[in-house]
Amino acid sequence: MRQRLAALTTALFMAAGTLAAEEPPAAQAGGAGTLTIGITQFPSTFHPAIDSMLAKSYMHGLTRRPITAYDPDWELTCLVCQELPTLENGMAEKIELEDGDEGIAVTYKLHPEATWGDGEPVTAEDVKFTWEVGKHPDTGVAAAEAYRRILDIEVHDDHSFTAQIDRITFDYSAFGLPILPAHLEREIFEDDPAQYRNRTLFDRDPANSGLHFGPYRMVDVTTGARATFEPNPTWYGEPPAFDRIVLRVVENTAALEANLLSGAIDMVAGELGMTVDQAVALERRYGERFDFVYRPGLIYEHIDFNLDNPILQDRKVRHALAYASNRDVISEALFDGRQPAAHSNISPLDAVHNDDIPRYPYDPEKAESLLEDAGWNDLRNGIRYDGEGNPLRLTFQTTAGDRTRELMQQALQSQWRDVGFDVRIRNEPPRVFFGQTMAQRNFPGMALYAWLSAPESVPRSTLHSDQIPSEENSWTGQNYPGYANPRMDDLLDGIETELDEERRQELWDEMQRLYAEDLPVLPLLWRAQAHILPKWLTGLQPTGNQFPSTFWVEEWDRAPSG
Repeated sequence: MRQRLAALTTALFMAAGTLAAEEPPAAQAGGAGTLTIGITQFPSTFHPAIDSMLAKSYMHGLTRRPITAYDPDWELTCLVCQELPTLENGMAEKIELEDGDEGIAVTYKLHPEATWGDGEPVTAEDVKFTWEVGKHPDTGVAAAEAYRRILDIEVHDDHSFTAQIDRITFDYSAFGLPILPAHLEREIFEDDPAQYRNRTLFDRDPANSGLHFGPYRMVDVTTGARATFEPNPTWYGEPPAFDRIVLRVVENTAALEANLLSGAIDMVAGELGMTVDQAVALERRYGERFDFVYRPGLIYEHIDFNLDNPILQDRKVRHALAYASNRDVISEALFDGRQPAAHSNISPLDAVHNDDIPRYPYDPEKAESLLEDAGWNDLRNGIRYDGEGNPLRLTFQTTAGDRTRELMQQALQSQWRDVGFDVRIRNEPPRVFFGQTMAQRNFPGMALYAWLSAPESVPRSTLHSDQIPSEENSWTGQNYPGYANPRMDDLLDGIETELDEERRQELWDEMQRLYAEDLPVLPLLWRAQAHILPKWLTGLQPTGNQFPSTFWVEEWDRAPSG
């Protein structure tokens, strides 16, 4: 699953080294032993700013921290900073820019004891270096716009800095640029920025202790299979309880269940594990062995349409695909109705959700009528052709091994065949699907996956025209459909900078209506996270937003026996 760093303004403020001669004493774990977690995906890269995958965020929750994050109660909170900056407390201040427009200067104070795993302190210079990497046009970071909006970072001392931003956004307090260790990465970056993404230590030496400053550090990794984490000796917070955490990657969800029942893994991560239907079925049989926690969240399965495809450029065809999709039946058949049909990219659980938008209920006759109007009126052996004899044929891709997604694919393929589409399924392993196919827009037709966001997350990086990845912009941005609508651009810009809540809601409402009308993406289902936990695990709080539960792993523990 992709993690939506489409929450650009949130992403904006949230978006081989030499080890020290002596490391400080190891952080004392609580003696809780080993916790083995099953997940279904492995990151395409460990670099925190390149590509956006939830698998990477889940692992980084053990080893790193953003400056700010949305907690399990969906409240913005400091993780590395000492206090959230606001206009009221003086840590944020409106400024006049050189062109006469208004921007904002936001000051953060880092935790004074934050330290990289090799003993080097985490400093404001690291933050500035992170910005320099992200704003360089050749590095190809996932949310480049977030870096470009920062006009300057002024370092005051080791633990405080001020970011000058080119506009005032409603969520100006959030700061999520992933801090990079300048003492290890600067030389690699400055030597050749265009090759930095291929030479970074995050991929060449991911177990390097100097890359980590969370409760744990990665000590061993087998690409595609597992990663092992042990307490970080320089962690400044509460000591973590477990002596070791092992993340095992089992891409096939049936095999994941078998590993859980055999004891090869202790738990299944709700963020990257089984779907609700699989968990419910498992609970019926083994409810006495595990705790099952279901957390509704800001996550939706959807299908990206590649709008460079001549067939999908026609909005009538996209609407026909929607009308021919019986999402309610899929929800009932696969999820016992627990994963409701999605009609928008904004969750009904989000305060800014607008229910008054165009909808596409299952109506195959309407779908056929639209296809006739679009010129697909030559029906042969159940497949439609246009006037030049071209078949109504589309390729449909998703992550191979995900049983539920593959079942959804098959159901949709059948439903679309009923109205004349010839849909060919071609799936790929998650690392290829996300790291190459989606990142470089190499999917020729349709792609099924999920986005996960933060509350009131502005979907700029997935919908704004300047976020379409291309070779020219080093494949930055996450607008994989290639959607470009000037009015949508204006709405996204306006939402970000509108401080009046009532007026901002009006813009949110129009944005959601336009999204539903243009339909660059077909929303399918709103998902809940199904966490399957051992009875003895305490302290884990599912978040339901883009910040996984591992960001608070130091609160996890093993309950006393007996």
